[in-house]
Amino acid sequence: FGIHPVYNSVDTCAGEFEALTPYFYSTYEGESESRVTQTKKVVIIGSGPNRIGQGIEFDYCCVHGVMQAKEMGCEVVMINCNPETVSTDYDMVSKLYFEPLTWEDCSEVLRVERPLGVVVQFGGQTPLKIASKIEGAGYDVLGTDCNAIDVAEDRQRFSALAMELGLRMPQFAVAKTHEEALLSASIIGYPVLVRPSYVLGGLAMEIAHNEEELGRFLERAFEASGEHPVLIDRFLEGAVEIDVDAISDGEDVYVAAVMEHVEEAGIHSGDSACSIPPYTLKPHVVREVIKGVVKIAKALRVKGLLNCQFAIKDDTVYVLEANPRASRTVPFASKATSVPLAKIATMAMLGQKLKDIPLRRKGTGDFYAVKMPVFPFNKFQDIDPVLGPKMRSTGEVMGFGRSFGEAYLASAIGAGLRVKRSGFVFLSLKDSDKQSAVPIAKEFKELGFRLAATKGTAMVLREAGLGCEVVKKVSEGSPNAIDLLKEEALSLVINTPRGSGPRRDSAMIRRLAWIYGVPLITNVRQAFAMALALRSGRYAVVSLQELS
Repeated sequence: FGIHPVYNSVDTCAGEFEALTPYFYSTYEGESESRVTQTKKVVIIGSGPNRIGQGIEFDYCCVHGVMQAKEMGCEVVMINCNPETVSTDYDMVSKLYFEPLTWEDCSEVLRVERPLGVVVQFGGQTPLKIASKIEGAGYDVLGTDCNAIDVAEDRQRFSALAMELGLRMPQFAVAKTHEEALLSASIIGYPVLVRPSYVLGGLAMEIAHNEEELGRFLERAFEASGEHPVLIDRFLEGAVEIDVDAISDGEDVYVAAVMEHVEEAGIHSGDSACSIPPYTLKPHVVREVIKGVVKIAKALRVKGLLNCQFAIKDDTVYVLEANPRASRTVPFASKATSVPLAKIATMAMLGQKLKDIPLRRKGTGDFYAVKMPVFPFNKFQDIDPVLGPKMRSTGEVMGFGRSFGEAYLASAIGAGLRVKRSGFVFLSLKDSDKQSAVPIAKEFKELGFRLAATKGTAMVLREAGLGCEVVKKVSEGSPNAIDLLKEEALSLVINTPRGSGPRRDSAMIRRLAWIYGVPLITNVRQAFAMALALRSGRYAVVSLQELS
């Protein structure tokens, strides 16, 4: 109907003098107060409201993109709707449109401003969803083109690309109905990972170990996927996950950081601690991962940022996904290596070549850096604090050390864990974890801890020659683990989730561990990392100057 909004300003100077950086909001009355210039300008679309899965990490990227584009002589227009971000500060951008991040609202801003190009890489998944509409309306999407974005997001197209490049992927299927999903899972074999398409933060992702569990999970998965299909992936039990952040200019590729997750596969990357450089991977595995990233970046002709995720099982490398956008690990990788990834990505998107940009990597030669998630479980005491494919953390800290153990200890303390060096370590493990936990329990014993465990776990530890006190399950009466938690007798709880039988007892133990401030570990690799941290005995105090 030819009806368009106009834009009124929120005067950031309260009328005392002319506001040079006002906010604008849309309305359907009066004359527009937005004065459009003819200078070279770039529009950056932000990430919208902070929520689990899409938070301040993306605003970090937006801010660094703004700073670099300004430095390169561009007027920078930001579209975002979150007043609690730095990108919406009054003095950050040339112009801020405080609008919802829908195509309808963003298209009106683009109609008014007529930018040189639009940056959709820095705002997480939200801007990517409208990238094709931006391009279809005749605007230039700066960086990686929309077809490449779709190849990365569409599992079938990405699988074909991976096969063409000689990269392994776990077996998977694409399902448009419940019946297709159940049939696909029976062919692939359980356990399977249920993944909606085009979501962030692991929304509605679940690991199904049988048909009954899969049937329960599918309804939410299809609801989250909307018009897109649901993915059924073969779940690689016991694998190690890897995150890689890279930058490309369409020709050359710079691999900024290879990050090894501490927790096993199946834990959302945002909920897993991770280390730069990797602390257990063999050098030839790291080299194979880097080669895979370079192949993907060149095949997609990425311009700007690229995040790839891999799984390593028995030294075999599997590619899980590739995202041609900023990831939540970009701030961590930037600080750990002293390479401002978002700024360099902006330079690449605006036409500069990587070979002309001085890329000096620091921070990872003499130091390890560990990112540790922070969880809100103490505020939600009815929630079972067990981790899985759906993201639950609400923040993160990072620690440095001259060894992985030092860095992990520093980050654990920074995340608020009350790490003790003596007392009881309580273990209650699922059957598949009991043997692999024996050397870890031995490590805690050698560090001076006493061991306590439920009957089945204690039997395995005693057979291995480790003295261990038997603690009753909650359903067996007192004294049990909950009694010991209330008496503040435990220094650490290692409890790996199991099936539907004793899970109620386990959930109660996990919740009370958080309530009483006892560090809780829910997988074996995390327990190993904590043992290394305590073995290090200390953590380094490092100045920022030493790292940069």
